[in-house]
Amino acid sequence: MKEYIKRGLFSFAVSAFSGLTANLIIDSIVNAHTRDTFISMSPEFRAMFPTPAIAAYVNVLLYGTIGFAFAFMTFLFDMNRIGLLIQWLLYFVSTAAICIGITVLLWQLHRHPQALIMTLLGYATTYVILAVVQFRKLKQDVAAINRELNSDV
Repeated sequence: MKEYIKRGLFSFAVSAFSGLTANLIIDSIVNAHTRDTFISMSPEFRAMFPTPAIAAYVNVLLYGTIGFAFAFMTFLFDMNRIGLLIQWLLYFVSTAAICIGITVLLWQLHRHPQALIMTLLGYATTYVILAVVQFRKLKQDVAAINRELNSDV
């Protein structure tokens, strides 16, 4: 479990830094071309905090939390007593709950039903693509192992 926590913490740092960097780049580009002060957070999210700076810090922490969840929850794939399909489903449900929950909070998607639906569809589509890629790689690995075992006989 210690290894998964380490992975989660590393992913937290990478995700928080990446989110911060992306926001900085977006804010800089938009603010360079407009007269308005742009902050890449929803006004509703910013209003939840006493200052925009605190909202920005929480925003970065939430980005990190998403990264932590995706890395930490990989422990499910080492649970040998359950099948791969169940592992994938558990990983999907657990990471979706965290990722979509945070996304709804950050972007206030519950106020924008179309955006919520598109976010859910995007997440599901991305996960299906990743699952297919993983499954194909797994099949290749099993085939290679079987070839190796059969060549030794």
